Amino acid sequence: MSNILTVLKGRGFIDQQTHERELEEYLESGDVTCYIGFDPTADSLHVGSLVPIMSLAHMQREGCRPIALVGGGTGLVGDPSGKTEMRKMLTIDMIEKNASKIKSQLSRFLDFSHGKALLLNNADWLTVLEYIPFLRDIGRHFSVNRMIKAESCRLRLDSEEGLSFIEFNYMVLQAYDFLVLYDRYGCRLQMGGSDQWGNIVAGVDLIRRMRQGSAFGITFPLITTSSGAKMGKTAKGAVWLNSEKTTPYDYYQYWINTEDGDVARFLSLFTFLPMEEIDAAKGLQGADLNGAKAVLAFEATRLAHGRDAAANAFHAGVDMFGPPKLPAGLFPSSRIPTSKEKMIDDIIPSASMKIEQFTTGIPAFKLLNMLGIASSGGAARRLIEQGGAYLNGRRLDAFDYPVTEKDAVNGEILLRSGKKRFFKIKLKN
Repeated sequence: MSNILTVLKGRGFIDQQTHERELEEYLESGDVTCYIGFDPTADSLHVGSLVPIMSLAHMQREGCRPIALVGGGTGLVGDPSGKTEMRKMLTIDMIEKNASKIKSQLSRFLDFSHGKALLLNNADWLTVLEYIPFLRDIGRHFSVNRMIKAESCRLRLDSEEGLSFIEFNYMVLQAYDFLVLYDRYGCRLQMGGSDQWGNIVAGVDLIRRMRQGSAFGITFPLITTSSGAKMGKTAKGAVWLNSEKTTPYDYYQYWINTEDGDVARFLSLFTFLPMEEIDAAKGLQGADLNGAKAVLAFEATRLAHGRDAAANAFHAGVDMFGPPKLPAGLFPSSRIPTSKEKMIDDIIPSASMKIEQFTTGIPAFKLLNMLGIASSGGAARRLIEQGGAYLNGRRLDAFDYPVTEKDAVNGEILLRSGKKRFFKIKLKN
């Protein structure tokens, strides 16, 4: 079995796949392009999108070229899959704005430089189609009898609202996407959620009929928590990858609150930690299990929001709930701090300043502004007056408090804004 299939199966990504033996041969060929479609109906992806995102990232790590296809064209139609009512129709401008933000989020997981991964928009070819030629050349290959038996159609046909004609075209359009990517980029593998099986198979069949070529499909299982809840849903709503919608701290806390029975599974799906390390952590209980949750939260937040944001979220959690107990010898590949010293030295944003600068003292509000912790002197004053600024863990009670070298601990000064932002000053002669 090809290495990437071994990785995906071992980590719990695969639900169904087509042509198993032929797919293995294709993945072993060394020239693999795969794609997944992303719905641009919101300006952010959410935690529910992480399984397809992580699968593309694994594909890239194994030498494949991933394509993230934004559904700018199909988004104008609406995918009936998994929906009991018609989706809200969006304008082209709204979809383009959403697509640009989605790319920035995907860039955390995929390397788009030098063509290593591609971000495409199916509006480029779908919005210029001519109706009659499309029906004649593409539509004639589809059986209505087969289409209405697909799960995505059956759910809507059984609903009170029914299935609109515009949505009924969705399967044909998605299959055409696969054909276009096959022709233009040599893409022979489409992946997606289990609700996309019918659409993916339709694309595989269209390529076979029109190009006499072989193409393949893989679907992922629907990820739910141990209690049966849908992944990425909380009392506050969806857990977004956009930091303006869900802050890195709240994102971190979402993973900290993972149900006990899901920790190993989520480490497999939502981090790149080696499986042997995850397997070694199975069966943990109590404080050790909570330590594993901290590893999950840190690694997941680092992937989605970057190292500094994960560090700040980690510090905020330590400040509020105390340091997690990290099981000795486990997760050696994790970049989570394993001690207070490493936590400070390894991941906190820092800068070096000459000790002479602190001889007469620097007013606290000026120092916060100098370091970019506050956007202006006025903002720094308000932060201190409102009780949101800390010096070495002690709340600053005067905006003009003179920070001197006497405030240093082991030659360093640690500043904090609120619960989440930390900055370290290293004093040098």
